[in-house]
Amino acid sequence: MSTLEPEQPVGGTSTLVEPVPQTSHGDGDHERFAHYADKNKIMESALSGTPVVALCGKVWVPSRDPKKYPVCPMCKEIWEGLDGGPKKGDGDK
Repeated sequence: MSTLEPEQPVGGTSTLVEPVPQTSHGDGDHERFAHYADKNKIMESALSGTPVVALCGKVWVPSRDPKKYPVCPMCKEIWEGLDGGPKKGDGDK
């Protein structure tokens, strides 16, 4: 049996491979939800393509119909805790 050894670069050069930085902050659930953000920032983003920051911290460029997705639970919880946000039981008669 022969022992396999790593290939040595020719000419004494090698390629350094840097790890790709992790850009996701979680398990991907942010992509499954509609998020709450400042309405003016969303309108500005629609015109300029600049990202907006949701109440939960997600940064994205809005490009899909939010009515097709459930509301982000973290955004909803933050919104309900803000002054002026709907309170539990609002709308119930």
